[in-house]
Amino acid sequence: MAEVIGIVEDIIFRNEDNGFSVIEVREEGTNHLVTAVGGFPFISQGERIRLEGEWTTHPDYGRQLKMLNYSSAAPSTIEGLTNYLASGLIKGVGEATARKLVQLFGLDVLDIIQFNPQRLTEVDGIGQRRAEMIASSFSEQKEIREVMIFLQSYGITTAYALKIYKMYGGNTVNVVRENPYRLAEDITGIGFKTADRIAGSLGVDMDSPYRAAAGIRYILSEAAAEGHTFLPKEVLLEKASKLLAIDNLIIENSLTNLALTHSIVMELTEEYTAVYRAGLYQAEAGASRMLRDLAVGNTIKQYNNIEENIKRFEEKNHICLAEQQREAVCSAMQHGVLIITGGPGTGKTTAINCIIDLMEQKGLKVELAAPTGRAAKRLAETTGREARTIHRLLEYGFGDEHEYAFQRNEDNPVKADAVIIDEMSMVDILLIFHMLKAIAQGTRLIMVGDVDQLPAVGPGNVLRDMIQSEVIPVIQLTEIFRQAQESMIIVNAHRINRGENPFLNVTDKDFFFDKRESLDDVLKTLIDLVVRRLPGFGDYHSLQDIQILAPMRKGTIGVNNLNTELQKALNPPAYNKKEKAYGQVVFRQGDKVMQIKNNYRLQWTRHGQNGETYEGEGVFNGDLGFIQDIDTEEQTLTVLFDDDKTVVYDFSQLDELELSYAISIHKSQGCEFPVVIIPLVSGPPMLMTRNLLYTGVTRAKKLVVLVGREKTIRLMVRNNRIARRYSGLDYRLKQAFGMALL
Repeated sequence: MAEVIGIVEDIIFRNEDNGFSVIEVREEGTNHLVTAVGGFPFISQGERIRLEGEWTTHPDYGRQLKMLNYSSAAPSTIEGLTNYLASGLIKGVGEATARKLVQLFGLDVLDIIQFNPQRLTEVDGIGQRRAEMIASSFSEQKEIREVMIFLQSYGITTAYALKIYKMYGGNTVNVVRENPYRLAEDITGIGFKTADRIAGSLGVDMDSPYRAAAGIRYILSEAAAEGHTFLPKEVLLEKASKLLAIDNLIIENSLTNLALTHSIVMELTEEYTAVYRAGLYQAEAGASRMLRDLAVGNTIKQYNNIEENIKRFEEKNHICLAEQQREAVCSAMQHGVLIITGGPGTGKTTAINCIIDLMEQKGLKVELAAPTGRAAKRLAETTGREARTIHRLLEYGFGDEHEYAFQRNEDNPVKADAVIIDEMSMVDILLIFHMLKAIAQGTRLIMVGDVDQLPAVGPGNVLRDMIQSEVIPVIQLTEIFRQAQESMIIVNAHRINRGENPFLNVTDKDFFFDKRESLDDVLKTLIDLVVRRLPGFGDYHSLQDIQILAPMRKGTIGVNNLNTELQKALNPPAYNKKEKAYGQVVFRQGDKVMQIKNNYRLQWTRHGQNGETYEGEGVFNGDLGFIQDIDTEEQTLTVLFDDDKTVVYDFSQLDELELSYAISIHKSQGCEFPVVIIPLVSGPPMLMTRNLLYTGVTRAKKLVVLVGREKTIRLMVRNNRIARRYSGLDYRLKQAFGMALL
């Protein structure tokens, strides 16, 4: 086996996903350059390394060392140390700082950083906080390398290895050895098969009850990610048998043991035995019980003269409420729980404003909330009152027990006489459970939403189940108001919802169809619309006003490729724009981005109109913003979100962001955009559905442009397939209310 010791002169190529790299190493004591290939996920220019490998000859690139093992060795020269420190590997050290450090401490600089970091403050520009950052980053890099070598020996890519390290830190090796199946539960994107492969190499037997239990938990977690709160036992057994390839008796025994230890709950229904993860069972059962208590409790005060109050509201606002709106307002003043549902243009906002006005006249305190920041912002704009996300209403944050939780609960309820929640179609079973825990008896709960929208991303079918249970009062608004009838967006949304083809290209209206057959033509048209045609047509801003909503993520006109192409057109590289490559994506200053997971701990700041600064925590799935700055020395990326929150991301957190020049229709729920463009060519029937098209169209305020094949539009309108979600809230509500009436 050949051995080479030297300095990394250049990194010719690196795959950020798996760490495969082509590097040039200058052999120590010579000027000879060696080309080496292999997995070098964290190697840096200027680093001194020891390589072991085999010599090979590439037909195009000549002699190369195929690396089998490598280890890092501290650079032994002033130049090597400077290059190493300036490589960007250590947070808080850039090129200028590296030179200062080496100039002051010479060949001892790495020992100073590791063992005597307080001396770093002797360098001009380095304070105590930055010195601690540099020392911590240096220590972490050494730790990460050891973890990476361990994980990559089991075939785990660099990207996932980083996620694992972020979760478990220095305890990674112990956690994985002790229970490799935790990876499938804790790390997004790592499936059971990867964890199972590691377990096998560590000697875990295929028939191990521990393995069976892990497989069952994984299947139920995957089901929750698909929107189910439970799986029928037979469905679960079939999936488990296929995944585990073991005797069904072992799986049955594992189910029993999991039930006995309260990890799962098995409940016999009229159709099947439902198998829940314990947390989802508690959420579903608890939500139904609390909804019943709010609805049938005798603490709700009744009000007289409601019609007179409505009349005063109408006179003050120069409007006349429709019969269904009047019914909604009266019901809100009479019931403990109420659902108001209806499509666009049916007057939900006017009904809400009247309800708020009447309640405030009665001296009631009303709280407004919605699932996302954009939805809350829109609710505030339409009501002229403060509206918050549900998480902010429930004060999610660091609690007394030193962990993150909702601070508003049954012991510390929301201080309000009425709570109005908008965009209820986006609320999953876990969120409504926590919300209901924070609503005290005697508080009115009014839930508003469009049941024909796509269901929540999380588990459950909350709004649809509550309506179908027929035990909670529901007012459905169906009348489209005259001013709304002028909008072809609203007319067509209702036509699509009824299974009728939309009107296309009506003169002087706000709904257009641009016929294109090939994928390449659709792509070119989309870019032309965003860059040139629509800004010229209606003075729309390409980034601020126009949003492409795609049905799919993959393919030529999928979200991923569209973002790559639109970034080239709208925010190309420039000498004055900072960049950061992360995986297959390059984030660039000025890019439009979206937060793609809930992160309750991310800190944000917001500046008020009078210069005051507000601080808080929590950035949520679907929040949109723009990259303001990228600091390669501090290894941070700063985003200004639509609700004026500024968030500083560490480079290790960039898996929480993605480009959002185009987003999926699913991700657009709760959002509104001045202009929406939807590419429609083809796709799987289970995806290209009526309610997907309906949801996309209803996201637009001023203009909709469909681009693609008319045949696809007609197929989607006819395809009223609604994927079944296994959820039991409907059944539980009937059961709970039935018991209350006995």
